Amino acid sequence: MDRSWISNPDRISAEYVAGVNQFLQIAREIVDATGCTLCPCKNCINRVRRHIGEIRRHLLHQGFLSTYTVWVEHGEVDHSEEPAHEACAEEMEEAFHDATRDHYFDIGSTSDMLSPEQPADSERYDNLFEQLKTPLYDGCNDTISALTFVVKLMHLKVLNKWTDHSFDMLIKLLQEVFPPGNRCPDSYYSTRKMLCDVGLGYEQIDVCKYDCSLFYGEYSTDQDCHVCGTSRYIRKKIPHKRLRYFPITPRLKQLYSSKSTATLMRWHKEGRVVEPGVLRHPADGEAWQNFDSLNEHFASNPRSIRLGLASDGFNPFGNMSTTYSMWPVVLIPYNLPPWKIAAKTNYLLSLLIPGF
Repeated sequence: MDRSWISNPDRISAEYVAGVNQFLQIAREIVDATGCTLCPCKNCINRVRRHIGEIRRHLLHQGFLSTYTVWVEHGEVDHSEEPAHEACAEEMEEAFHDATRDHYFDIGSTSDMLSPEQPADSERYDNLFEQLKTPLYDGCNDTISALTFVVKLMHLKVLNKWTDHSFDMLIKLLQEVFPPGNRCPDSYYSTRKMLCDVGLGYEQIDVCKYDCSLFYGEYSTDQDCHVCGTSRYIRKKIPHKRLRYFPITPRLKQLYSSKSTATLMRWHKEGRVVEPGVLRHPADGEAWQNFDSLNEHFASNPRSIRLGLASDGFNPFGNMSTTYSMWPVVLIPYNLPPWKIAAKTNYLLSLLIPGF
């Protein structure tokens, strides 16, 4: 169906008006109980629900969102083909978002699972895609692979606060129930190992009692702080403080392994509608534009990632009523559209810093 009229600047032309009427005919089929549906004008950008008559006025006065050529928000199906590996990435992304939507997906520290010689990204993702395509056991429902089964099982563990021991007991029971040769993990450790390859989990890093330094990198084997000389441990390998680091790189790569999220990550450059004097997105602000002028090479690539950093719980002077503090450090991808930036599923927890 020809949608070239969407980019027609003459909004009183017969072609544009006919196109708007065609859209409204489709939109009328999915109005809610109040008679409203999403408005795809350049101002509302499918974020505000309005009555059909009001949508018509917006489209004629303000114009149709130029990037909205497949009306998926109004009942159309996107039939564009995508390669098999991208389809797998979509399915994987959906499974993990389902599992982590409401609660942090805690598989425990994975420091003991990280070896100096990690497999290449291409090899690692090939293995994951293979697990995603392989049924849990021969004759099993094709939609239940070993990987999706593990993700859903871990989701239940988090929601219901199962202990590690109870999870191990359940895994052993499932091993007995499933047919021989099934691909269900045989322990909680092997389950965590599988999910570690996806980029979940965290590293534990010991911290000096007085926050002078981290026992990391060249200082990872030190017994005393190289700054103040304080002992690393309280007693018997129990550190005074321990920081939790959640690797960011694997999660950023996952954003570009899916066709839909890869497109959204370029939205700030390719999909954003620029109007002078209107601030809808951080990219419309002076700080963003000043950064672009100082870093032209970085700014020229729409895939360059911009991150916002937020934290809470700082108690630098110890004058709050709490006797314990923990500072979460969260990164927010600013490449995304405004309605995706605000979604909790796109927040990237990077650090948990012990206070006192």
